[in-house]
Amino acid sequence: MRNQAAEFETALQGNGFKLTAARQTILQVLAQSGGHVTADELADKVRAASPGVGRMTVYRTLDVLCRLNLIRPVYQGTGAAHYVLMADGHHHHLVCSGCGAVIEFDDCVLTEVERAIGGRYQFQVQGHLLEFFGVCAQCQGET
Repeated sequence: MRNQAAEFETALQGNGFKLTAARQTILQVLAQSGGHVTADELADKVRAASPGVGRMTVYRTLDVLCRLNLIRPVYQGTGAAHYVLMADGHHHHLVCSGCGAVIEFDDCVLTEVERAIGGRYQFQVQGHLLEFFGVCAQCQGET
């Protein structure tokens, strides 16, 4: 967790952003959450850790992290974006259409697909977010 926060800090500084105490707190809380946190949930956790950090500071920091491809918003039917950590530039989910469960998985076989699509469209792929939708084992047992 601390390693993830340190990677965020390095990326911010490497791109010319100041590493304020407020940003350090936000990065630490985000890393500890493991991702899958809404902006409001993150703001509440940050304020619990450091009451002087405002919501707008949290929102602006999330925006910067998105622009740096370190996190991505995902919308899983809840209306609010959940921010996921983009470790190694990718993130994968299985989403159950029955109960809404989200299962993360790390297996990634998309390197060749990224290369092929990038070449075809003259596009430099920097990462991907992959979601498969279906029915989980528990919901399959209920039908």
